[in-house]
Amino acid sequence: MSTSSTSGGATPYRWADLPADYPMDKVARKRIVGERVMLSDVMLQKGCFVSTHAHINEQFVLLMSGRMRFSIGAEKGPQEELVLGAGEVLFVPSNVPHAAEALEDSHVIDIFSPVSEGTGLDAQA
Repeated sequence: MSTSSTSGGATPYRWADLPADYPMDKVARKRIVGERVMLSDVMLQKGCFVSTHAHINEQFVLLMSGRMRFSIGAEKGPQEELVLGAGEVLFVPSNVPHAAEALEDSHVIDIFSPVSEGTGLDAQA
């Protein structure tokens, strides 16, 4: 499958053909960036911790495999802790502080809107 656009502008992709980047220790990521939405295929090794951050993007976290703990709320304020497993989805609204920890090797699909150069993973570098 090629990644060239069709005459209608639709573009097919194959994850296996996309280059990975490594924005922080214990993380491998592949991204597809559109005009208004960004899709990230992320592999996190057990113990990976993404510290508290917030961004203008709305974010959906689709946990494909593994188990992750999310802390929602400001780092120095009250936080709600959620543990998600395979098949569960977390929606993080715009500008909501959150952190994440991989309790097991985990595979996540992240959806961000709007598109941005960086995400919480990039802020950790």
